[in-house]
Amino acid sequence: MGNQVHTYQQGGLNLALDVNTGILHILDAPALAVANYLQENPAASREDAMSSLFKSFPMTQLTEAWEEIADLKRNDQIFAESVEVPDLFAEEPILKSLCLHVAHDCNLRCEYCFAATGNFGGGRSLMDTETGKKAIDFLIQKSGTRRHLELDYFGGEPLMNLPVVKELTAYVKEQAKIHNKEFKLTLTTNGVLLTDEAQKFLNEEEISLVLSLDGRKEIHDQMRPNVGGQGSYETVVERFKEVIAGRPEKKDYYLRGTFTAWNKDFSKDVLHMADIGFTELSVEPVVTQDERLAFTEADLPQLYREYDLLAEEFLKRQDEGRPFLFFHFLQEMYKGPCMQKRLSGCGAGHEYAAVTPEGDLYPCHQFVGRDEYKMGNLDEGILKPELAEEFRNTHVLTKEGCIECWARFHCSGGCHANAEQFNGDIKKPYKLACELQKKRIECALYIQAQLALKEKK
Repeated sequence: MGNQVHTYQQGGLNLALDVNTGILHILDAPALAVANYLQENPAASREDAMSSLFKSFPMTQLTEAWEEIADLKRNDQIFAESVEVPDLFAEEPILKSLCLHVAHDCNLRCEYCFAATGNFGGGRSLMDTETGKKAIDFLIQKSGTRRHLELDYFGGEPLMNLPVVKELTAYVKEQAKIHNKEFKLTLTTNGVLLTDEAQKFLNEEEISLVLSLDGRKEIHDQMRPNVGGQGSYETVVERFKEVIAGRPEKKDYYLRGTFTAWNKDFSKDVLHMADIGFTELSVEPVVTQDERLAFTEADLPQLYREYDLLAEEFLKRQDEGRPFLFFHFLQEMYKGPCMQKRLSGCGAGHEYAAVTPEGDLYPCHQFVGRDEYKMGNLDEGILKPELAEEFRNTHVLTKEGCIECWARFHCSGGCHANAEQFNGDIKKPYKLACELQKKRIECALYIQAQLALKEKK
């Protein structure tokens, strides 16, 4: 099943990831050369390796390196056999999470918005309380015996419908007690309507926050203007600081930005957000076919350098006592998600679904408004079970090229919506996104290696 070992060099370290076990090794140059040779020549003998590599290293070093790699192999720590993949899902689908589109409207006009300025290509509308309650009932009903559920208030801009968000939050808590469920509530907001009232409610109800900020003022204002064309940076930064300051010790938020061809130097935007006091950060590459904003393969070397720079700054600031978290660098090597989750990813279309203000059901928020992906509605349930089944059976083991990729147990096969947008098929991953994902994983593993070395000192 694909590559068994992935080797690379970063920050002066020679790194080798055993793909099947997830064990990361820091090797010297001769051991790295032996590992690379065996990756290309799996049936090679010691003599084969020595005769091939003797011009690059002294024989004593090669002998020692061979024994080191051979010992790791005997202990299934490198070149480990393919793991036995479990059945990914139970016979009956279990719904775990809903993305509740409480507002198909927005007070900003973001340049890259996939939601067509908040209305997802349809009319502007707000969800009513009755529809929201039906959605919550639907989630509870379809969750089976699963106790922990998630509900995301989304839009558009969900704070344009704050009264309904308040009513639904009260209903969630009431129903959770009745049905012995625990809900994690999240709200994604651009921050413009984070009034004192909204902040008080969100903090008292302990609703997790995804706060949209694209970085430096000039970048944010260029990408995220209001309806009148004015920038929103000054307003939202102040309100983000206020709402976070009013949170309990467990802040439970992150700033989420998008970088485009306008700011290929996006590391400056991440560090800007850290510099002005935010520590939980995520900045994602834009996914668009708009040539003004989109990336091409020619941009990859620069984007790779930006991630490398961020990785070094991440480590440097940790040492200086002013750490920040960058979502893509949080790579748990030994305790992370179970194999099922690693292979299946977000669960769009069967474990996760999006609900529109009208009560229509879609595989996820990025498919909303596309009739061919409308799965059903809250009144009639799932009307296209074959569509749900297609999503259920689309994962790392069935996606084109994934089975051979060294990152298969870390990336979950990428985003279905991105694959469909660029290739017209949810089973054909978007190549550029794959390359950036692999780079982020390499940086995350490199950080883990450096932290491990520091612990040994």
